[in-house]
Amino acid sequence: MAGYDFSLAGERLTALGSGALWWQTRGLLCVADLHLGKSERQLRRGGTALPPYETRDTLDRLAAVIEQTQPEMVVCLGDSFDDDAAAAALSPTDRARLEQLITATRWVWITGNHDPAPTGLAGAALDSLTLGPLLFRHIADSAFTSHPDKDATAEISGHYHPKARLRGSARPAFLADHQRLILPAFGTYTGGLCTTHSALRDLMSPRALAILTGPRALPCPMPR
Repeated sequence: MAGYDFSLAGERLTALGSGALWWQTRGLLCVADLHLGKSERQLRRGGTALPPYETRDTLDRLAAVIEQTQPEMVVCLGDSFDDDAAAAALSPTDRARLEQLITATRWVWITGNHDPAPTGLAGAALDSLTLGPLLFRHIADSAFTSHPDKDATAEISGHYHPKARLRGSARPAFLADHQRLILPAFGTYTGGLCTTHSALRDLMSPRALAILTGPRALPCPMPR
């Protein structure tokens, strides 16, 4: 499978060029920050009208990576909807497409700051999820440190929509160090936070990698 393989807490993970994370040992696919319904929410709040196709495009890309990996479990790392009203406002076509994806596998919604309440869809809604040595949550905990007595010794999160700027252009990127992984946003209409921002510099160790998304997942030292 095309992607960049790396190790976190002794587990082999694959950063896919699509922006999804694949944990083959567990058959687990993880995505962050789908922000479904962003165009509807922006229009509802009096913002600039955006082409109303971002939900369809995000679901198409999600369906493609699910088809590619055939996961036993899908974990969505929060902000799956742009807000709770956006979840309720899904078109019948988009809702049916999403429900088809959910019912085909074990599905976990991690709550985010945009969508703190249950979505009313199938799947389990959790604040966080621990599997083996890995803790899945929406926002990285700056106080999180590896410790032998902890159930989890590394965390996987989203929220920041990291982007790495190289040669004058910015690309969504995974950020990885010895105890933390931050996923890029998977949603179509999502901005990003440059890796040079203090919020990301403070979270990631000096030896952190940025794994750029695109046709080929490309690792490089995290730009600071």
